[in-house]
Parts: sequence; C-alpha cells; structure tokens
Amino acid sequence: MRPALRCTGKASLAGAFFVCAAWLAPAGADCHTDRSDEAVRVRQVYDGDSLTLADGRRVRLIGINTPELGRDGAAHEPLALRARDRLRQLVFASGQRVRLRYGPERKDRHGRTLAHLFLADGGNAAARLLEEGLGWSIAFPPNLWGQDCYQRAERHARQARRGVWSLAAYRPADATRLALGQHGFRLVRGRVAQVSDRAGKRRIRLGRLVAEIPLADLKYFPDPPGPAWIGRRLEVRGWLRPVRGELRVTIRHAAMLRRLDPDPGTDGPRQ
Repeated sequence: MRPALRCTGKASLAGAFFVCAAWLAPAGADCHTDRSDEAVRVRQVYDGDSLTLADGRRVRLIGINTPELGRDGAAHEPLALRARDRLRQLVFASGQRVRLRYGPERKDRHGRTLAHLFLADGGNAAARLLEEGLGWSIAFPPNLWGQDCYQRAERHARQARRGVWSLAAYRPADATRLALGQHGFRLVRGRVAQVSDRAGKRRIRLGRLVAEIPLADLKYFPDPPGPAWIGRRLEVRGWLRPVRGELRVTIRHAAMLRRLDPDPGTDGPRQ
C-alpha cells in the first residue's frame, strides 16, 4: 500500500470546498503513458470521469465510467460523490495542472474532448479510480490504448471487493428479470438464447436483453460470438436503452463482455 496525499483544513477547488481524507491508496494503479499530448490546467471537476479545463473545454476520461451524479432532483448513485471528490483530490494534489493523452477519436457525441489524464506524479487518474473501486473499465474503439492496464486495475478492485464491487446496488442484474424501465449503465448476466445478424449488427439475446455488436467491430473480439455461443453464460456491461419493446445494449469491444462458463480443460471462467 502507498500513502496517499494527506490534507488538513479545507481546500478550494473551482469554488467547491472539501476536506481531503488521510487514507491508504492501493499500489499498482498508475498505467504510465508512452507520451503526453498537452499540458493543461483544470478549472472544475464535474464528476468522477469528466472535468472542465481552464480554457472551457469539457474532458471525458477514456477507459472509465463512474457512478452518476443525480440530475433534476434525482438522487446520486452510490459512490458518485466519492468518485468525484477523489478525482478532485488527485487533481488538487497536482496543483490543478495535468497532462492529457489523446486517442484516435478526439470527441464524443456530446462534443467533449476524449483523453487519458495524467497527474503531476505521472499516475493515471482513471487507473487509480478503477483500482480503488470507484468505477468500471469501458472500451470503445478506436480509443483502446491502456485497456489491458485498466482491466487489470478493475480486476484488483473486484477481487478485493472495493468500492462498487462491495455494494448490492451494483451487483450484475439477472437478464431474465430486467424491466423496460431499467436503463443507464449496468452489468447484466444471462444465458445466450439466440445469436443472429440484423441491420449490420450481431445480436446476442440474453433473457430480456439484446446485446448488439456492430459487424464492423467484430475484429475487436478474438472469439467472436456466433451460434456456438448459444447456452453460454455471459456478463455484459454498457448503457441499457429501451427500443421497440426490448432492452438493448451496444458493445463494441471484447472488454465489455465476459464469459462466465469455464473454458474446456480449465476450472474457472474465462476472463
């Protein structure tokens, strides 16, 4: 274990006041970069995976999704405030000056800049949050740099039952018990009932959920789902949405799908 920053009193960050707690952060969560593309100053940390720079740009961190802050009177998801405050603490410890590493795709559909964020000590902010159990690793081609490290950081937290991995609210949902009203980011487990291709997508039916893989993204699956997968148990992650009377989730990389059945000749599930 590595001692984290110790803070006393109150510190100001973009108009928000918070008290930094003294604690021990897990080691091995740095995922050092091979390069940095821009040095920037942070004006405000919005939540655990997005922030605003001094020049007004909004940045969405690559490789991580953290619990959502409530909007329009809705309650915050469990650990959403803790994830936000932890990222604030990391940024504050860096003097609000950080470095960004961009991926091939520079903007998301909301116009936010997509980037990996590196702290003054060289540490990777997303990897540290993942190692502490304050989010889930996600993968969207073509921004795949660091995926192995992010998955490893998450696996450490999951095995130690830290953060989101310790809460009943975030246990994988049963695909046979989903309701159309359930939406947003979820982990879902189920048995494959059908695999088919339609409208440029491979559709994997798990109970009441259909996981869709764009056919162009099958190259990111070393063992692409096919008819031989029928009967296998899977865990998928992503943003659920109701479409034409069914729940759907789009997955574009093998990191968003986990087989739970043992591989032949092994005693455990495929990771």
